[in-house]
Amino acid sequence: MLLATALALTACSGGGDAKSTEGGSGGGTLTLGAYLEPVSLDLTAEAGAAIPQVLLYNVYEGLVRQDPASGEVKPLLASEWSMSDDGTKYTFKLRSGVTFHDGQKLTAQDVVWSFKRVIAEGSTNPFKSQMQVVSAVDAPDESTVVVTLSRASQSWLFDIAGRVGVVLKEGADKLDTAPNGTGPFKFEKWNRGDSITLARSDNYWGEAAKVGTAVFRYITDPNALNNAMLSGQLDIVANIQAPQLLEVFKGNNQFQVVEGVTTGEVVMAMNNTKGPLADVRVRQAIRHAIDHQALVKTVWSGYGTLIGSMVPPSDPWYEDRTGDFPHDPAKAKELLAAAGHANGLTLTMDVPPPGYARSSAQFVASQLAEVGITVTQNNVEMPQWLDKVLGKANYDLSIIAHVEPRDLIRYSQPDYYYRYNNPAVAQLMKEADTALDATVRDKKFAEAAAVISKEAASDWLFLLPNLAVIRQGVEGYPKDAVTQSFDVTKVSKSS
Repeated sequence: MLLATALALTACSGGGDAKSTEGGSGGGTLTLGAYLEPVSLDLTAEAGAAIPQVLLYNVYEGLVRQDPASGEVKPLLASEWSMSDDGTKYTFKLRSGVTFHDGQKLTAQDVVWSFKRVIAEGSTNPFKSQMQVVSAVDAPDESTVVVTLSRASQSWLFDIAGRVGVVLKEGADKLDTAPNGTGPFKFEKWNRGDSITLARSDNYWGEAAKVGTAVFRYITDPNALNNAMLSGQLDIVANIQAPQLLEVFKGNNQFQVVEGVTTGEVVMAMNNTKGPLADVRVRQAIRHAIDHQALVKTVWSGYGTLIGSMVPPSDPWYEDRTGDFPHDPAKAKELLAAAGHANGLTLTMDVPPPGYARSSAQFVASQLAEVGITVTQNNVEMPQWLDKVLGKANYDLSIIAHVEPRDLIRYSQPDYYYRYNNPAVAQLMKEADTALDATVRDKKFAEAAAVISKEAASDWLFLLPNLAVIRQGVEGYPKDAVTQSFDVTKVSKSS
């Protein structure tokens, strides 16, 4: 995941543009079971992770992508790129022979339109901030795109490898129901409440998908999901939501249980400007009150990594911050008393559907009760959470996994739903992002992460593992989840 690798190069090559159908002669249907269905298919308007899980890299592509094994930035629709010495200008050369699923040719103007659409005044793209550093996007010819940044940015190239960098056909509409991408799969149908079906694109510019059809089935009950796998209805169960149920698959040679790494920090968000939580001592008390090791053992069957901050071990500026707030109920009570809450206080926790969130909420509520904090758990569905919590910051506490890579930067955005506002941290983030020297970058980001942790801007319960069950005969599904995609572009299935 070292973006510095790309930044250190003046040009990066991804090989030729020759179309390949190798591995694409296989037919059959690959069925992947997941628990969280998208609320829309428009990944330019909705922030939910369920949309890119299906569409990113499978249907939509950008100029670059993250490598699923290393996390490094690699060429995709751009065959190569160069960067100016001061890090403010990128020149991308597009691959030839790329078409959208509706048959229209990809041109440089499509990239210009897609990027300008993100940064346009009135844009509702939830990841618009990742493009704010862009000052100009030009197409000097049909196959060249020049992006000028207002300043050097360590993050920008990395960010456009994700959802904010997807390339749409100029003038594209109906993105919520009819995606039109350039990827190895094309969107076929969406049976709401049940499944999304993708079909292999016969005109894909690169290596064709190895299965003819990919079906993403949504089953919210963990037991039902397991039963579907055991009865042969599924080939893969991605992102396991009930690790305690994995035992039924272990030791069974029909299945492989995979445990990889992710960038998904399970964040207990605290609204830094609301009521008692505006006092740093209350937030610090909450962190001291939680036994994180016991939480992982109880809630997630011992799977998961304690990190203590918004930085996973895969990031080059990672530091183990689990020692900042050791489990200390007496210290928690002392801090609450100093903040004027010796007789306790009451907070509400809005919790979305994922199993890790609701199970963690129950554990946290029990722990906080021991130090005098009463937590009222309010279970909400995902659309409500996106509107009330993420959109309006109308909450006290909440729990959700943030799977967007390198998302520490969110703590430099006071309007983000954490409502954390520390100008010194924002300055450190800016200095890190503009540094062309990776050593300086890593030092500044680590310093910012330390301040954010010590001020208890949030609590980071644990880092989710990538737990999956894969049926025998299915090959090529990524072990690690370093992107937001359930990437099935290289998955094959024997009959």
